[in-house]
Amino acid sequence: MKYIITFFLLLQFPAHAQVNIPFGKNNKIVYDLAAGTYTVVLNGQSTFENVYAIAQNIDSRTTVKRGYVIKKSGTATVYTVNSGPLLQLFYTFPGKDYCIISIQVAGMACNYLSPLNTAQINASGRMLNVPFDNDMWFRYDAPSIEHADFTGSEVTAIYNEHSGIVIGSLEQDVWKTGIQIHHNALKVFCGYTDSLRTHDQKAHGTVRPVDGYCHSAPIFIGYNKDWRNAMETYAAANKTPRYVAAWKAATPICWNSWGVIQTKLDFAKAKDVVNFFHDSCTGYPTADNTLYIDLDSYWDNMTPEQLKTFAAYCREKGFKPGIYWAPFVDWGKYDRQVEGSTYRYKDTWTTQDGKYADTDGGRAMDPTHPATRQRIIHFMQRFKDMGYEMVKIDFLSHGAIEGDHFYDTGVTTGMQAFRKGMELIDSMAGKNMLLYAAISPNIATAPYVHMRRIACDAFNSIAHTEYTLNSTAYGWWQSKMYPYLDADHVVFKDASFNANKARLASALVTGSLVTGDDYAAEGPWKKVALQLLQDKELLAITKNGKSFRPVDGNNVFMKDDKYIAIFNYGPQEQVYRVPVLKGGNFKELFSKKTVPVSDTLTAKVQGGSAVIYFKQ
Repeated sequence: MKYIITFFLLLQFPAHAQVNIPFGKNNKIVYDLAAGTYTVVLNGQSTFENVYAIAQNIDSRTTVKRGYVIKKSGTATVYTVNSGPLLQLFYTFPGKDYCIISIQVAGMACNYLSPLNTAQINASGRMLNVPFDNDMWFRYDAPSIEHADFTGSEVTAIYNEHSGIVIGSLEQDVWKTGIQIHHNALKVFCGYTDSLRTHDQKAHGTVRPVDGYCHSAPIFIGYNKDWRNAMETYAAANKTPRYVAAWKAATPICWNSWGVIQTKLDFAKAKDVVNFFHDSCTGYPTADNTLYIDLDSYWDNMTPEQLKTFAAYCREKGFKPGIYWAPFVDWGKYDRQVEGSTYRYKDTWTTQDGKYADTDGGRAMDPTHPATRQRIIHFMQRFKDMGYEMVKIDFLSHGAIEGDHFYDTGVTTGMQAFRKGMELIDSMAGKNMLLYAAISPNIATAPYVHMRRIACDAFNSIAHTEYTLNSTAYGWWQSKMYPYLDADHVVFKDASFNANKARLASALVTGSLVTGDDYAAEGPWKKVALQLLQDKELLAITKNGKSFRPVDGNNVFMKDDKYIAIFNYGPQEQVYRVPVLKGGNFKELFSKKTVPVSDTLTAKVQGGSAVIYFKQ
């Protein structure tokens, strides 16, 4: 989605002239043509004042004769303010309580474009800090705005109980966009890199002009009295085309070998897991779903013939076989021939300021290099030829790292390279293969996969449940962008039954369900699986695959006004009181006990446990 004005009519106005740009019910932007700044009014309040734009070293406040033009573009009304070589564009839409802003600068390449800068925020509450990806156990955070001091990725929300403001990028295929808050000063800028958060050891790549202009990402500014509605509107407004084939089947339900078996994966164990689900745990999943048996890392412990035989065995038993791969990472980090190519691995390694880009134990590979691309074609075709119908693709953020250069000279940024690589993966996957992303950019991965892990690795403990639901509580809105989100492999081994319930509930609240115990071995986890993974009332929650919404932090979640999930991460029993829109009988799905509720659900939740209520 590129917002390009095809013609521009310059108009001259008196120094005191203002441009009024209304949108939605009680919102507007008031642009001061003399000053080169504007005020954003949301719900009748001047929320951001003296806002200005910067393109490289060009400042919209520079003294210059300004003009503006208004035109239609589809359903949008577009207001364009001219400040010399800098254009500021404001898009409004009928009946929408949001606008879209962007900037363009003529005749120059850029690695920094900032459409929104203000030193004055007139809002109270919390401010959302969103990580770039789900690597390294990053967490979301929402400090009070007076104490907020961070640079988040792509989107933020400023919210309290009565008001929600969302600001975020609507394109992630060229720029990495940062949202910076410091001493109540807000900056939204395209060209964000950080050694920890984005794994970049150098500045953002330079973006070349298109049709004579270098374009920022379009930036969404929206308001809703309920910040959750505003976040979901932002997610739905992301217009990047989907490249992955449309998913027409039911919510994917999976088993994954990294939960417990990990490096000890072999042919016999994998077959025994299939037999457990086929012969014993026959109610997992429900009849509407397809169960994917996914071989994670170390599937190469098996011979090619065993891998092919295993895929056929899965299908014979009514399941779909899955496999694992990291397309943009070299774990070996030594020079050798690239699979499916005549090139050497050294030819593919991404450099940053002359040094190889190593992060999280792996070396980044240039997604545009012929060897990387031939390797993608080689492995994806190999998986299909062996009969695999799912690929868990991991460490995708390595493909988004900025580089000193890319093989494709038309690519100058990490996100452009990422797009090239992901589009090729999608083209190789075709229409029938499920693509599941593990470590990956939180927002930018949405056009390319069917299913994505909401956070980093999680296994069996109540602490893992709390960590995972931090991402769901602050990132549930991504279920408007991805067909399915999941909470990583649910492991029952070596945890209490209460922790088992909470871990399963975290998956149901997030959207889909992946289990991970070693069902080739005997142990109490099998008994738990037979009880919990065959419970039709619990599994029914996954039917539409969408996340619950947060009600109170990451303790209380609700879905469709029918389901209420409550988590207690502490050691002691806690009492929770949750208002409901309509009273009635609520059934707790683990205990199967029903309680009458008028306007507030009162629930006692044991320490380190969870409950899920269903309104009958």
